Amino acid sequence: MASSLPPITTVPTLPAPSQTAILDALFEPSSDLHALILPLLSTTTTTTTTTTPSQQEPNQQQSQPAIPFSSYTSFITAVRARLSALSPQNSSIDKRILYNILGAHPRLGEKQAANLSAASRAEQENLRKGEEQRSSSGAGGEGGNGDGDVEMQKKAAVDELTELRRLNAVYEERFPGLRYVVFVNGRGRNAIIADIRHRIERGDTDLETEEIINAMCDIAIDRARKLGAQVD
Repeated sequence: MASSLPPITTVPTLPAPSQTAILDALFEPSSDLHALILPLLSTTTTTTTTTTPSQQEPNQQQSQPAIPFSSYTSFITAVRARLSALSPQNSSIDKRILYNILGAHPRLGEKQAANLSAASRAEQENLRKGEEQRSSSGAGGEGGNGDGDVEMQKKAAVDELTELRRLNAVYEERFPGLRYVVFVNGRGRNAIIADIRHRIERGDTDLETEEIINAMCDIAIDRARKLGAQVD
């Protein structure tokens, strides 16, 4: 993953591979996302025609930014709108594109995989470290019995992780083609488990697609902030 992001105002002038790398740093690598969103970052060529009384002059072309973005937040907001504009209910093509993009995000709590992006690996690690910190603070509290409490906390963490993985499978059976995505934002696994259960029980596919889009974009804003970009 890139260690920093360039100013958003310079992005339209960057070559396509650099723009793709920016997308991959903010979201998860997806060829469908590239095809859908890169035009928002690229320059577009407009054609003007000049004529004289006797003849038409050759066409003159001028390149200009497709859309001016004031910050990475405004860009990510445009991505959110573009994803939300896809209509999986009315178009099988839209559904394939949208589900491929949403499915690019890794399962929360899954075992480390070679295809995890650096950002996702860090986010999964932060969730694990957060649980360890909560466990150690609980075990060291007043009235605790040291090693016994630590072992209980470790077992509870393993049980939570097992349950989260089980619920991922239940979720994907309930919503075929979708994958549970949430912006963790410092929450522990118990809170995430409560959220995924709620969403499974709610059973609304349309709401799920919007939840996932919003979560992916919230994660993207958080990643941009951590990469030192202007997000306000």
